[in-house]
Amino acid sequence: MKLIHYTTPTLTAWTPFNRLAPFQDLLDSAFDSNTQAATRVPPMDVHESEDALTVSLELGGMKKEEFDISLEDDTLTVSGQRNPQTTGELSRCELFRGAFSRSLTLPCPVQGDQVKAAYTDGILTITLPKVEAIKPRKISVG
Repeated sequence: MKLIHYTTPTLTAWTPFNRLAPFQDLLDSAFDSNTQAATRVPPMDVHESEDALTVSLELGGMKKEEFDISLEDDTLTVSGQRNPQTTGELSRCELFRGAFSRSLTLPCPVQGDQVKAAYTDGILTITLPKVEAIKPRKISVG
């Protein structure tokens, strides 16, 4: 005769969704890659004063020769190619590489021949003076 010792089984939390975990991982990775693709443009700030529009873009790690600025009608476009140099094999890749283009429809007419651009510490600043006709004028009552 053998004596069999019975032990109470340990209960684990089971939900019907446990079987879907691999699919959830696939969905998460798909949306994660789309999110990264959506952020492959440089962030931009636009400031409007009485005299000008100032557009700032973050282009850290790039040289002036690696991007172009164009103004056509009422659209400002900054485009370029970011190719960080790496040595050896990458074990993790989070830095954006490749071509980008960022366009902005300007809210008012600007003097295209007076546009100035400066690139300092990875920030591109573009100053677009407004056309004189749309600048606010103060009218005194006599």
